[in-house]
Amino acid sequence: MDYAGALDYLDRHINREATAGRVGGLSLEPIRRLVGVLGDPQRAFKVVHVTGTNGKGSVARMVSALLVEHGLSVGTYSSPHLERINERLAWNLEPISDHDFAALITDIAELEPLAGVTPSYFELLTAAALSWFAHSAVDVAVVEVGLLGRFDATNVVDADVAVITNIGFDHTDGVGDWRAAIASEKAGIIKPGSFLVLGETDPELREIFEREPHAGTWVRGEDFDVEQDRVAVGGRLLDLRTPGGVIEDVFVPLHGRHQADNAALAVAAAEAFFARALDVEVVRAAFAGLTVPGRFEVLGHFPLVIVDGAHNPDGASALADTMNDEFDVGGRRILVVGMLAERDVGAMLDALDVGSADVLVACTAPSPRAVPAEVIAQIAQERFAGLDVEVVAGVEAAVNRALAIASEDDVVLVTGSIYVAGAARAHLTR
Repeated sequence: MDYAGALDYLDRHINREATAGRVGGLSLEPIRRLVGVLGDPQRAFKVVHVTGTNGKGSVARMVSALLVEHGLSVGTYSSPHLERINERLAWNLEPISDHDFAALITDIAELEPLAGVTPSYFELLTAAALSWFAHSAVDVAVVEVGLLGRFDATNVVDADVAVITNIGFDHTDGVGDWRAAIASEKAGIIKPGSFLVLGETDPELREIFEREPHAGTWVRGEDFDVEQDRVAVGGRLLDLRTPGGVIEDVFVPLHGRHQADNAALAVAAAEAFFARALDVEVVRAAFAGLTVPGRFEVLGHFPLVIVDGAHNPDGASALADTMNDEFDVGGRRILVVGMLAERDVGAMLDALDVGSADVLVACTAPSPRAVPAEVIAQIAQERFAGLDVEVVAGVEAAVNRALAIASEDDVVLVTGSIYVAGAARAHLTR
């Protein structure tokens, strides 16, 4: 099949009730059967497995950059994608080509009947990624969890290094001790041979992670941390303390205090992988060219245009803090916001500090699960008296409206969902 046929094949599996990544009636059996008929490709390389409520995509990309800079052949599997599905499968940080992607999915489609299961969209992509990495003879795969951990399709791998970024409010109904419940699910990626690099510092949650059989543990704030974090032009200048020593004056071309923590976690994960300290110049070189599309990404000036895929309250709060800490905007703040239905719209608007904005342009995310723009607008009007609220259904039209009413001194911030960020980024860079 060609590239279009590969996408169509995957789309036909999108509505199947996925077993991986759900709490209740869980099983990894479908993905195990699927990789089984592929020859268990996940056993052909070492793995750094990354989960957490926020930051796992950034950390995965940072770890990949560090490993590539050391001369390794590195596969990276991440989700979701911003603009094109190819982004999810990368070799040395370069997305898979259309031709290779089509050939890969064709092979999976031919072997799928032998598995005796009907896999989900995510299970198919996960199997495809692992197969591609094996055939590409990568030295190591950096694998980002799709949802939670224990029963996520990616957990068919056995991590050499298991990375937990943090535990926050996402994919939960908030009932009972939800933090412990989420931590327990994410702890499932820790295997008996895994070295655990733990970014979550809550002592009550630490016990949940450490009771999983594992080879060793490093914890943020004890074994590694950010010693100095200074705002710099175009990013942050960091001093990072790791078990191997202090790495000074590392420029990370990303915005936000949370990216400093992500950088410390990534360097610790790489040190755990190599079982030694990293060379300072290698770390500096790896981070100097780092890009994380859709994470507080500046896509325009005069007006300042920023796209961020924040999709839960903790991520939204980090976005608002970054805006307040690093950018002195002389003009108005114009927000373009769209969300998915499982989000608490009011909590997200609060976290985004919409009350201090001048204009909110509510849009509908390009997803069947989107919250209608009218609902977002109504909640915002009820919550923030005097806020100028407009409804523009499509993301592209909403971005155009925000740019049309913005002056050179204003900031236009597009956020609320990865789907919104991706659509806006594609429109703005086209």
